[in-house]
Amino acid sequence: MSLTITSLTMQDASAALKQGLALIAEGRTELDLGAVTELDSAAVATLLEWQRAAQARGVHLQYKNMPASLKSLAQLYGVDALLNA
Repeated sequence: MSLTITSLTMQDASAALKQGLALIAEGRTELDLGAVTELDSAAVATLLEWQRAAQARGVHLQYKNMPASLKSLAQLYGVDALLNA
């Protein structure tokens, strides 16, 4: 199973969160965000929650192909270092 989300907004953040948490529970340490084309501030919250879940498992989570708009939001909120953005 891989991350299949294309939209990470308030409307679909819950489903995306569950999908990512399932992958982390399977032992994934890298999530590919390359398919994400639509996002809002919920994306940052979702990625932070994924990071917390990975830390609870004692692993470091990496994001691959993070969209530039998501990097910008992370910088705006001052959490880019937490997300390796």
